[in-house]
Parts: sequence; structure tokens; C-alpha cells
Amino acid sequence: MKASYFHTITLIGNMLDKSNVPYQYTGQSALFVQGVEVDEYKNITIDVQWDVFNEVFELFSEFAPTQPEKNPESSSFLLVIDGVTVTVRCLFNMTIKTDPYRLSIKIGEMEVWCRSLYSYLYDEEMKKYSAEIHAYLSAEQQGFTAENEQAWNQNNYLALVNRYGKPKELASKIGQNPKWRLHPFYKYMGDVAGKKITHLMGSNGVKAVALAIIGANVKVVDFSQENATFANELAKEADVSIEYIISDVLSLSSEHVSEKQDLVLMELGVLHYLIDLQPLLEKIKMILKPGGRFILHEFHPISTKLITSNGKKHKVAGNYFAPAIENNEVAFSKHMPDEEKESLSKVVQRKWTIGELITAVGQSGLVIKVLEEEPNHKIHDIGLPKTYTLVAERV
Repeated sequence: MKASYFHTITLIGNMLDKSNVPYQYTGQSALFVQGVEVDEYKNITIDVQWDVFNEVFELFSEFAPTQPEKNPESSSFLLVIDGVTVTVRCLFNMTIKTDPYRLSIKIGEMEVWCRSLYSYLYDEEMKKYSAEIHAYLSAEQQGFTAENEQAWNQNNYLALVNRYGKPKELASKIGQNPKWRLHPFYKYMGDVAGKKITHLMGSNGVKAVALAIIGANVKVVDFSQENATFANELAKEADVSIEYIISDVLSLSSEHVSEKQDLVLMELGVLHYLIDLQPLLEKIKMILKPGGRFILHEFHPISTKLITSNGKKHKVAGNYFAPAIENNEVAFSKHMPDEEKESLSKVVQRKWTIGELITAVGQSGLVIKVLEEEPNHKIHDIGLPKTYTLVAERV
């Protein structure tokens, strides 16, 4: 059956491409195209552009399609190819080419269009397969995490010294004004003295040390040994104590997931290392005590996904909605000597929209309290968001 399913998927896609018909596979067939395993492949569903629907019906006349059924929202017909039932549908309120979750996938030498797995956040049809989607993304994440871990354990200590100076020098600077290091999200933390705080993907320990100086009990989780070395040296020079756990966040052991933490912090350039937000949010809920807060301070996707700027010139250079998984330079590479940059491994990233983040947090059961979008402070970038702070609470 799987061979027949594959044959029908490619046959239909090829016919529609040759006729220049915009289309996308949806539901179970979209999962198949993207490599997600389901119990049994039975039917194929495909959406086509509404204003060429009649042409598509004629295109498939050799397969004896049923007469189209029409209602105010859609029109559809059925046909059977190689024993597989195919539903061809058009939605009158959709322009296929501008669907933000329309994705191109290579099958051999052929380009096939389908709805992205991530559309399950909003699409009831795709949501039926959320368990299979999360299982697939979890398996993919393991491979990507291994790649990212390798990238962050190659000369990162040297990059940190190049950027901040030696730990002793940096500790002195942090001690002069620790709260400044926690701007602009410190106002959402309240009095942190005596609070238990976990900084997930806490990197170099700068924020952790600042929090420890003002009285917090801080635990850092990060998979980079080089980050840990720098952070522990920094804490020692600042004469404070932090607990640094070298671990992938999603693999954090049960002893550190205790429902006892007052705050969980994540900040700046971390969320895009996760290709599925649900497991992260479930982990955060397990770490927080009832009433505990999750504070996320991140780069705004307008600046990371859409607009590039150079002086007074701004250019829309990306697709804000693109759900693609990308290979990019590791962040610390800009602090490395030019002769070493080419040898650095790349990292795998998935950049999230504000809508995807808010929807995922809301669906997790955490209660969203604040979403503050923060401006770019460069004079030529006035009016453009640079970062945002999200605050959510565990009920």
C-alpha cells in the first residue's frame, strides 16, 4: 500500500506541476511527504487553487472522478488511483501560494508541495496527527541537538574571553551593577533574594552570576562544557555560588525537575535551537512550582526573520512566516579570529513567529501574563522591534 501511496503522491504532483496549478498536500498525505510515520496510509487529500478547480477536474478526467460537491466554503471531488482514494479540494477563502505553511519538499528530483507539520498549531485537520508529529520532531531534535552541542563545544571559551575579557575582569564589572545585566526583564522577577531560579540554556553564566550577586539561588542548564568552564570561573571570581548542569534541556534528569523553582529564565538567541516548543514547555511546567513564573527574553522575529538593516537602509529580506529549519553560523563565530571561522561547525535552527510562540505557550496550560515588545535602540532603526519579553505563570 505504501508503494501505491508514494506512486499516487508523485503522479498527482507531477500532473499539477506540468499544468501550473498551485497545490498542497494536507493531512495524512502531508505527513507522508515530510517523512512522518503513521499507522496506515489510506487516503490522500490535496488542496488546489480555487479559481482553477474546474480545470483540475478536467485534468483528472481519465480517472473517472466523482461529480464535484460544493458548499459556500469549498468544493471537492474524489478519484481512485492505484487503489488509493484521493480527495481534491479547493477552499474559496484561500490563496494557495500565500499560505504561510505551504512547504516545498524534495522527493528524489521532484519538488512536492505540502502543508508544514507546524500548521497543527492552528489547523484542526493537522492537529489530529499531533502525537505523530511530536514523535517525529522529537527524533529529529535529538540529531540536531547533537550537531548544536558539537558546535558549541569548539573554542567557545576563547570566544567568550575575546568578547568579555577574562572572568576576573568581567566579574568586577558585573558586581558594579548586577541589575543592569538583567535589563529589561528584571522588573518582572520581583525581589529575587532567596528565590530559586533555573536559567535554561544559560550559556556563559553572566545572568546567573548577576542574579546570585543579588541573592538568588541559581541553577544553570546548558550543554556546553566550555560555557560551564567560563561560568564557573566567573562565579568564583565574583565570590558567589551557582550550580551549573551540563545537559541538553530536554534531557534534564528528574532530580532537577522538581516543581520547586520560583522562576525559569531563558534569554536571547536560545528558542531557535528547538524545533518543537511543546516538550520545552512541558519541561518548564515540571520545573516550576505552582505560581512560579517563566520569563523569556528573546530577539524579535521581525529582526531575525524579516528585516535586515545597514545604516539608514532597511530591506525586507526574508519570509516572516517561513517554518523552515535552517543551518546557520554558530553565534560566537563573530568573536573568533577569521582564520578559525571557516572550520567551525554550523548549528541547526528553527526561528519562531510571535504567533507560534504565544499559541504554543497558551496550549501548554501556562497562563500568559505579559508580552512586551521592545524597540531597537539604534537611531536609524527607530520603530522596529528588536526584542520581546514574555511572562507566563504555572497555575
